[in-house]
Amino acid sequence: MTDFLTVDNDHLEYKWWGEPRADGKAIVMLHEGLGCIALWRDVPELLAKATGLPVFAYTRAGYGPSSPISLPRPYDYLDHESFHVLPRVLDAAGITEAALVGHSDGGTIALMAAAKPDMQDRVASIVSLAAHVFVEDVTLAGLEDARRAYEETNLRDRLTRYHGDNVDCAFHGWNDTWLDPAFRDWNIEHLLHMVTAPSLIIQGEEDEYATAAQVEAIAAGLSGPVETWMVPGSGHMPHLDTKTDVLDRVAQFITMDRALCSA
Repeated sequence: MTDFLTVDNDHLEYKWWGEPRADGKAIVMLHEGLGCIALWRDVPELLAKATGLPVFAYTRAGYGPSSPISLPRPYDYLDHESFHVLPRVLDAAGITEAALVGHSDGGTIALMAAAKPDMQDRVASIVSLAAHVFVEDVTLAGLEDARRAYEETNLRDRLTRYHGDNVDCAFHGWNDTWLDPAFRDWNIEHLLHMVTAPSLIIQGEEDEYATAAQVEAIAAGLSGPVETWMVPGSGHMPHLDTKTDVLDRVAQFITMDRALCSA
C-alpha cells in the first residue's frame, strides 16, 4: 500500500512492505539526494523477506509525489530532516524502534538522527550506505558531472519518471546546495560520538562521490559498535551495484538484534 502522511503541512508519500507490527518495530529506509520510494526498486521487499521485519519507506518533501519545497534549500536541510522531520514521520507511522537503512543523504540523516538524545532509544541499529560526513573534492567533481548530465543529456527526462513536477526541485535542491561554495565547510563529525547504536558502514570502492576517508571518519567517530565494508566493484549505489552480497550482509546485521526481531 502506498499512501501519504502529513508532517508540518507537507504530504509525504510512504509505503509498507509487510504488515506493521503492534510493537512498532520496523526497518526504515531513507533515500538518497535524488531518490524517492520508487528508486529503492525491490530492495525494501527483499529486506522484508530476508529479515522477517516490516519495512517502511517514505519520500521526503521535494521529491517524487511528495509536497514540493521552496528553493534554494537551506544549508541546514539535513539537520531539519534528521532532527525534526524523521522523528515525526516515525510517530505518524507508529514506529517506536527502527533499524535505519539510509543511502547517501539518507545515510547521513540516519547517523545524525541517531545522535539526537531523544532518538537514541528508538534507533536499534544503523546501516549507512555511501553516507557523507564532510565535503570532499571528489564529491564536488561528481556533482559537477551530474549537473552537466542534467543539462546536456536525458537525465532530467529519466528523473521525471520518478519525480514528476518535482524533478527540478529534487535535482537543484540537492545539486545546487552541495555545489554552493558556502556549503564547502559542512561537516557533522562532531555529532558522531553521540551515536551509540550498532552501525554497519558500507561504501563502494569505486564510489564516484566519496573516498574511503568518509568510512574511516565515521568509524572513528561513532561510540557504538561499528562494522565497515568497502565493497569491491561497487560505485555509489552498493545496494544496487552488488545487490545480493550487500543485502545479505545488511539482513544478517539487522537480524543480529534479537530484541528488534523478536515477535
